Amino acid sequence: MNQMLQEPEVKSPETNDRPPASAHPRFAKPQRVAFVQSSWHREVVEECRIAFLGEIAARHITNVDLFEVPGSFEIPLHAQILAKTRRYTAIVAAGLVVDGGIYRHEFVADTVIKALMDVQLRTEVPIFSAVLTPQQFHESVAHFEFFRRHFATKGVEVAEACANTLLSLERLRGQVAAGIT
Repeated sequence: MNQMLQEPEVKSPETNDRPPASAHPRFAKPQRVAFVQSSWHREVVEECRIAFLGEIAARHITNVDLFEVPGSFEIPLHAQILAKTRRYTAIVAAGLVVDGGIYRHEFVADTVIKALMDVQLRTEVPIFSAVLTPQQFHESVAHFEFFRRHFATKGVEVAEACANTLLSLERLRGQVAAGIT
């Protein structure tokens, strides 16, 4: 079936008094998220936080507590302590792991991801990672700009994953409580 595309009708601001309908489902219970960010290359990693906060608010999660740690290696311990408080329905980790220091970047990134998965499975608090390790990173303007944009994209993606998982877990826990599953 062919349909002709028509130009959308443009309404003046005075006639459009209703806010747009939300495209994202609402939660039955309030959600509280912890965002743990590495301060190493803060000007890059903060793009993830900024994009995350915008997208997660659009998905009806406005209670987000922010935490900063020195580097990505410190994120899992903070995530574990935060998860054990039971105040958070999810934890998001963000960091940039590059060559340098006493550890190889592949080792650090792998260790951080495995530790975050262990915390998630032990505590049953979902943990999301935007801890990234590029194959090559140079301290140049071009690389900083590329990774700033990349982290902004990852911020949106991790917010989508967080909200969708929390919705899924909310439904699953409701079904378990009702004896359906």
